[in-house]
Amino acid sequence: MKLRLLAVGAAALVLAGCGGGAADPAPAESAFPEERTLTVFAAASLTDVFTELETRFEADNPGVDVVLNYGASSDLAQQLVNGGPADVFAAASAATMATVTDAGLIEGTPEVFAQNELQIVTAPGNPENITGFADLARPDLQVVVCAPQVPCGAAAEKIETATGITLTPVSEEPDVRSTLGRVTTGNADAGLVYVTDVASAGDSVEGIAFPESASAVTDYPIGVLTSAPQPELARAWTDLVTGADGQAVLTGAGFVGAP
Repeated sequence: MKLRLLAVGAAALVLAGCGGGAADPAPAESAFPEERTLTVFAAASLTDVFTELETRFEADNPGVDVVLNYGASSDLAQQLVNGGPADVFAAASAATMATVTDAGLIEGTPEVFAQNELQIVTAPGNPENITGFADLARPDLQVVVCAPQVPCGAAAEKIETATGITLTPVSEEPDVRSTLGRVTTGNADAGLVYVTDVASAGDSVEGIAFPESASAVTDYPIGVLTSAPQPELARAWTDLVTGADGQAVLTGAGFVGAP
């Protein structure tokens, strides 16, 4: 009898072991999305648009973290030439993109996906009664512009050359958002920023269009880095920016769509 009980107990243990393995299988590794990082270098004037597109892209690509590095296009280009790791570069001028393409760091030919123009920005209500570009040369005004090596600064210089009007700014800022900030904080009477930056600031500023800005329209090219750690994701990002959804967001922010 004792031997019979032992045999029955052993059989029960074997059955329990088999049953437990079948009821609690290990989760399949493929059930979890692969975690990947897409690094995008983008001109400061693209901050609002690309931040919105980041949310869309991450929702459409589970497991992907889009890291956006904003700054002056000239600074970003130099970072890339010096070996800075990135998948995509979106610049605010063809000249700064050329710095990167000339170094052989961009796949194929960059695509222009948007255009922008400068606008005068003042405090709400335009307290200094600025009506056009020539007013920015008034000695009683504190005017800020972008540094000349930055695309928005280069555009301002181009307008000065075209009009023969020379500005004497109290500050040359490192990027367009810094220029805007000097006006929104009351540290300058007026500045030259992009139409889109005025729009992004809402009621905190007033924008004044001037016809001479048409002589310095800014192209925005985008390209995938030849050394991109995530080339497929990089191409998907550029497709989003240049496609219908991206263009709708850009035009909604005040950019002119791809030419």
